[in-house]
Amino acid sequence: MPDAYNDGVRLAYERAGPLDAETVVFVEGLGYGRWMWRWTRRAVVDDYDTILWDNRGTGASSEPEGPYTVEQMASDLAAVLDDAGVDAAHVVGASMGGMIAQQFALDDDRAESLTLLCTSPGGPDAVPVPEETQERMYDVPEEYDDREAIRHKMAPALTDAFVDENPDLVARIVDWRLDSDASDRAREWQGAAVAEFDLSDRLDEIRVPALVLHGTADRVVPVENGELLAERLPDAEFHRLDGAPHLLFLERAETVNDYLTEFLDDV
Repeated sequence: MPDAYNDGVRLAYERAGPLDAETVVFVEGLGYGRWMWRWTRRAVVDDYDTILWDNRGTGASSEPEGPYTVEQMASDLAAVLDDAGVDAAHVVGASMGGMIAQQFALDDDRAESLTLLCTSPGGPDAVPVPEETQERMYDVPEEYDDREAIRHKMAPALTDAFVDENPDLVARIVDWRLDSDASDRAREWQGAAVAEFDLSDRLDEIRVPALVLHGTADRVVPVENGELLAERLPDAEFHRLDGAPHLLFLERAETVNDYLTEFLDDV
C-alpha cells in the first residue's frame, strides 16, 4: 500500500481497477476508515481506476497534532493524487468527506465531478447536527467497553431496523472500526474542522457537475443540508432517499450505487 506525504503527514492509500480508466477517489467521513467505501467501490472498480485513502488521524495515515481544517484535508487529497500521478478525478465524499470534496473542487482544478453524500456546505443556513445526536456521538457511558462504545456512537447513523436485521454485518463493522477508526483526540480534531467549515457563500464557484444524495431519516446531517447544497451549486442533481439514514451508502448501497454509476457514465 503506497503512502503520500503532505508537509510531513503520511497519507496511506490504496488503488484498484484499470489504470488507463478515469479515476474515482473516495473521501470518508469523520473518524471513519476506508472500510466505509467497500460497497460503493465495488460498483465502479471494474470500469474505473479507484483510490481509497485514510484522512489524517485515521487508519494507516499518521496523526499530526491538531485541530485540523478542511483546507488541510483537501490539500491531503491533492497530495494523494499527486503521488498517484492523477491529472483528473471524480471525487466522491460522504459527510465530512463531502466537505473535503467541496473544498478540493475550489482549490484544485483536477475535480471533474463531485458526488456529495449526506453532507453540508456549512454556514449560517445549514441545519446543525441535532443535540441528541451530538450527545450520543461524544458522551459515551464510562462503563462501556470499546465495542459497546462504537455501537453507541454509531446508532444515529443507521436505522434501528437495519441494526436489528443485520447483527453479523454490524459486528463486522464494529471490528473494522476498532481496527481503523480515528483515535478520540484525532476525532475531536476532525470534528473541529467540520465545526469551522463554511463554503455557503462560495458554492457558485464550483462549476463541475455534482450529484447530491441525502436520506430523509439522516439523524446526523439533516436532509435540509443536502437540499441547500443542491439549490446553490450551479450544476447539481439532487435525489432525496426516503427513509434512508446517514450511512445511506451502506444501508441503501444498491440505490446509491445505481445513482452513482449512472451519473459517472453521463458526466
